[in-house]
Amino acid sequence: MNTRKALKGTVAAIIASATLFGFAGLANAADGQGVEQLKEHGAAQRIAGVYGNAKAKNVILFIGDGMGDSEITVARNYLHGVNGSFDGLDKIGQPNLNKGVETGTGQYTTFSLGNNSNDSLMAKDKKGQLTGSKTAGVITPVTDSSASGSGWATGTKTYNNAVDVDVEGNPQLNLIELAKAAGKATGNVTTAEIQDATPAVLESHSSERACYGPQGKWDGTDKNGDGVVDLKDAEAAGIGSCLAPQLKANGGIGSISEQLIDTRADVTIGGGAKYFNQLNQSGETLWQQAANEGFQTVKSGDVDGFKALSYQENKPVLALLGDGNLPTEFNPSVATKQDPAKDANPTECTVNEKWLGNKGASLADFTDKAIDLLQNNKNGKDNGFFLQVEGASIDKQDHNANACGQIGETDDLDKAISAALNKVDLSDTLIIVTADHAHTSQIVESQPIYALSTVLKNRDGSKTTISYGTSEEDLYGNGQDTSGDVEGKADPSKAQGNMSHTGTQLRIAASGPGASRVDGLTDQTDNFYTIAHALGLATEKADQDKLSNGASVTAKDNKNQVFDIAGFNGDAVLRYELKDKDGKVLSASDTTTPLSGLRVKTAGVTTLDLSKFINSDAKYSLTVTGQQSGKTVEIKDFAGPNGTEGNGAAQVGPNASNDKPVASGKVNAPKQNGVLGKTGATVLGVALLAMALVAGGLAIKFAKSRNA
Repeated sequence: MNTRKALKGTVAAIIASATLFGFAGLANAADGQGVEQLKEHGAAQRIAGVYGNAKAKNVILFIGDGMGDSEITVARNYLHGVNGSFDGLDKIGQPNLNKGVETGTGQYTTFSLGNNSNDSLMAKDKKGQLTGSKTAGVITPVTDSSASGSGWATGTKTYNNAVDVDVEGNPQLNLIELAKAAGKATGNVTTAEIQDATPAVLESHSSERACYGPQGKWDGTDKNGDGVVDLKDAEAAGIGSCLAPQLKANGGIGSISEQLIDTRADVTIGGGAKYFNQLNQSGETLWQQAANEGFQTVKSGDVDGFKALSYQENKPVLALLGDGNLPTEFNPSVATKQDPAKDANPTECTVNEKWLGNKGASLADFTDKAIDLLQNNKNGKDNGFFLQVEGASIDKQDHNANACGQIGETDDLDKAISAALNKVDLSDTLIIVTADHAHTSQIVESQPIYALSTVLKNRDGSKTTISYGTSEEDLYGNGQDTSGDVEGKADPSKAQGNMSHTGTQLRIAASGPGASRVDGLTDQTDNFYTIAHALGLATEKADQDKLSNGASVTAKDNKNQVFDIAGFNGDAVLRYELKDKDGKVLSASDTTTPLSGLRVKTAGVTTLDLSKFINSDAKYSLTVTGQQSGKTVEIKDFAGPNGTEGNGAAQVGPNASNDKPVASGKVNAPKQNGVLGKTGATVLGVALLAMALVAGGLAIKFAKSRNA
């Protein structure tokens, strides 16, 4: 045996080890992983390391909320017949309909790591304070929309109700933040309230998905009847819903709506307008704050204002066309108990007069407008864009056992996909269509005795019977209608609520550069890597940390009281500490939770006003640290105002002068990762490399002994 043979044996050992242990790109996700492994960034990937070289200038992600295989089939049967096809939805991923275009179709898993925040370190009591939970994740087969959305938005598994934080509460960078850091244009479109889970995962980090605004879910109206709208009304409505230390009033990064303004996507379209009537710390409504910060705003019901929107440099769009979730395309149908009359007179859906599509503001219209705005954006032209579009009420009407409602929303989503196909070139644009979780509706042979059902008349004249049977409440009865209590609960006059999600894997389809990566079985977190790698974004923790290497802190003027913080693009949260010349801390950010501190304005400027504490010509030191990257900027021994800068509050020193420098600082030479989050594939790769080196050493040693 010679050295060459030994090296060949080493290579074989490496491959065997990689196959055995699931090394990225050589094997699928390992069996039997627990929370300790799965909670790490990227650890739940099934195809880690298999990225390919295809790059897309643009990516559009279409999400049908709750759109499992059954929901797609129900809508297709009704709208187009059992042998029919959707024009948009069924085209994506279909090779014969995408000549010369890369395509892919597969399934992905959707489990989460907890039923709610009680299964995390972010568990809170009724007052919004941490309870001291020691549980950091529980494997949960059925996800909600926030945990699933966080998976594809960040590549990290988390608990139900969490928005882009892990089970320990640490913010995870999302696709819009990373796209902005790469100089791309960004958009977020939905038919839901813009604060709802799926859109929220691209605009915020929150321990609770219900933390809509600084006053929770208050709608900004007079609740106590005193004729004045103020915080007393919010208290009367019950502020609740938020982890208290996350609120800006308590030193946190703020609610979902406030962070939406900070994130500053180029295009934001949806519902939830009433929550922008809430008040910020300055007493302004969030609508006023958005306008003051340069947003083009369109409020509830203003369809003409929506239609008139056009790209304006440095003026992002915030168009919220409804107070809550937007009306669905079809009027509701009612799922009821087993009844032969339903077979004799199957349901036919009717168009909802309140649907905004009647006025030219459907989801397809939103998509068309968003793409126009992004394509005309300078960053979009030069560097491309990332856009997410959600058909939200497939899920919401599935919860209500409302077949017509979910079908209409699926139709709206299908038309939105067609609108996108008419505006982009699949040679440089990747379109992905999928869902966040499966849902309750099932196509069955006949009306079940154990569940509510609706019988629909399909376009081809056939009938589809849909069963709804996942409510925890007794809506179903025993089929003989003998119980008055059961009859009272199963009120046939309205759609039946409280149906729950299911935990099956979901369809994912793609057309465009990199589309084949969705083939086979993947995980929801793999979708993050598919999108990010196609766009050339930072996916691994170390690469994300490097996005903050160019961070800087600069005083606005030589008063050195108010500072512009920029370049912390690898961070979501900042911490600061101001000291006097003797090392005494004069002011510091709150450190109670991972959501305490300053919210980073990615690819923008975060302002830190310390004028209350820097009020003399004494010497000060300021340190600003990114909580995700660990990168630090320190400004040492700078002078405060000396009275000549026009600040009447300053104490004038004996040698007052107006020529002192503006205080500023930059990140020092890059260090190793700061607050690190392990990546499953990376950790495993290091372990296998060590094994390979050992194997190589043993093989060469053995060869030498044979040749001796």
